[in-house]
Amino acid sequence: MRTKGIGVWVAALAIGALPAGAETRVDLELVLAIDASASVDPNEFALQVGGIASAVRDPEVQSAIAAGPVGRIAVAAIVWADATLRKQPGPWFVVDDAASAEAFAVHIESFYRRISGGTGLGSGIAEAIRLMERNGIDGIRRVVDVSGDGIETPPRENVLTLPDARGMAIGRGITVNGLAILNDVPDLDDYYRREVLVGQGAFVMAASDYDDFADAFRRKLLREIEDRPPVSRRPGAGRVDTALADPPCGSC
Repeated sequence: MRTKGIGVWVAALAIGALPAGAETRVDLELVLAIDASASVDPNEFALQVGGIASAVRDPEVQSAIAAGPVGRIAVAAIVWADATLRKQPGPWFVVDDAASAEAFAVHIESFYRRISGGTGLGSGIAEAIRLMERNGIDGIRRVVDVSGDGIETPPRENVLTLPDARGMAIGRGITVNGLAILNDVPDLDDYYRREVLVGQGAFVMAASDYDDFADAFRRKLLREIEDRPPVSRRPGAGRVDTALADPPCGSC
């Protein structure tokens, strides 16, 4: 088990590089699954990456991490797109203070997309779950946080789809939350609620467009860290920027 004094050293390494038998206890294991499909242009991808980095640097987010029972989280990111293409997984970081949060933010800002194509939501979530299964971390909660702006591309043969990925999550006790970006599909949040969410306390949050992503992601990250109960309210016309009612796990 690491100590605060070596937090930056641990944060700079993939967890797999730790000595055999090492165990890291955290409040939350979190995989951020980032959409890089063809509907996401380079500027929109940059807004996702920049919004994530900004949220991790936010003092309120860092205070929420420190306030947990263990006082740290483990986080990794994966870039997904077409179901037939290999994903872009990153290493695991342990975040427990401003320095380790900055290390992860810098890592996120270094992301660039090497893939595109269709919207392979199910295969992206499945790869995020695999990344979590082999990390050697002992987390009180495990969450996949998937963001995207479209529905799953009609499945092809020999690829994992959303029902497959949701089944994987259920079998492993993993929660899948969503951040639906509504610029192309105005009711994408409803689709996420029906087809994506799974697990205890699963919820979807909506951003009206990519310019709204950073604010929506920061609030979503806070809710995931603090494990707050859902808030059910939707504004009228215009920007959608609050958490939406999530169904109980049994109806996901």
